[in-house]
Amino acid sequence: MKNIKKQENSTVSIMELFLIFAKIGAFTIGGGYAMIPLIEDEIVKRKKYISPDDFIDLLAVAQSSPGIFAANIAIFVGYKIRGFKGSLFSTLGAVLPSFLIILIIAIFFKSFKDNPNVVKVFKGLRPGVVALIAVPTFNMARRVNLTWTNFWIPIVSAFLIWWFGVSPIYIILAAGLGGIFYGYIERRNKK
Repeated sequence: MKNIKKQENSTVSIMELFLIFAKIGAFTIGGGYAMIPLIEDEIVKRKKYISPDDFIDLLAVAQSSPGIFAANIAIFVGYKIRGFKGSLFSTLGAVLPSFLIILIIAIFFKSFKDNPNVVKVFKGLRPGVVALIAVPTFNMARRVNLTWTNFWIPIVSAFLIWWFGVSPIYIILAAGLGGIFYGYIERRNKK
């Protein structure tokens, strides 16, 4: 987290961060990736607490960090805006609603898990979740200047994971090493 410079926006209260992330956490179905457009809309576009470029950087760090993506992005965004307290309260906001909802569902799940209407509702939610995950993926691809010269990287990575069952960990490590190597070549060519 030392590489993520906080911009201490003291006009943003930690309670406001908690409420923003609690609202997002309560109404997002599909996990952390489905939260991306909601967080971006609220934090980047509406409130303008973080620039679009900083948000993309925070997403990259959150994705490459171990743990739950929803918590990771809340930690990094909260830290960027209000430091440690912002990190703590935004994470609580993102995680607490899901925890409470899952707890309630777990208590009553046995009584309605085989209900045909409940099964239909969950089947109906699946395409929406796919869309919620696809939209931020395409938006990120546009923002990171994906061109025909580097378009092959995500395609090959997805193919290796899907078709050959390569662990995403190896893809992340290879991408990191490739980035280091590319940076080395770039610096060498500038000299």
